[in-house]
Amino acid sequence: MAPQAAQHSRIAEIIAEHSALEGPMLPILHAVQAEYGHVPAEALPMIADALNISRAEAQGVMSFYHDFRDHPLGRHVLKICRAEACQARGAGALAEAAKARLGVDWHGTTPGGALTLEPVFCLGLCACAPAVMLDGQVIGRVDAARLDQIATEAGA
Repeated sequence: MAPQAAQHSRIAEIIAEHSALEGPMLPILHAVQAEYGHVPAEALPMIADALNISRAEAQGVMSFYHDFRDHPLGRHVLKICRAEACQARGAGALAEAAKARLGVDWHGTTPGGALTLEPVFCLGLCACAPAVMLDGQVIGRVDAARLDQIATEAGA
């Protein structure tokens, strides 16, 4: 079976597995993303058709929840806090340094797929601002030198 046909078939299976649930949209999106690391473009029309909603409604649900992605992530994900406490402690400059160091903008992935840069609004580490999160691990008091070390260790 061709890769595209196999993906289409697997997405259809995921939809069928979850369509009997009450409020199946989010469980379907979660399951598709768990399978592929993102929600492929072909999945939304299939989900919309199966749930008898418009494609715009399906896209609206997906875009409302910030953890759903329409693109694959890198092997590592670096999130930089954009909340007020971190901003007051230099997160804006840190974010610009990260973008320049990695050569990507928000939601971008470095060439070779090593690292994806994501904004996040509060990591709960306000006392140790500015804070970042690498693959689920929160790191506080990050400056440009520490950021460079984090990126290097992540292979970027």
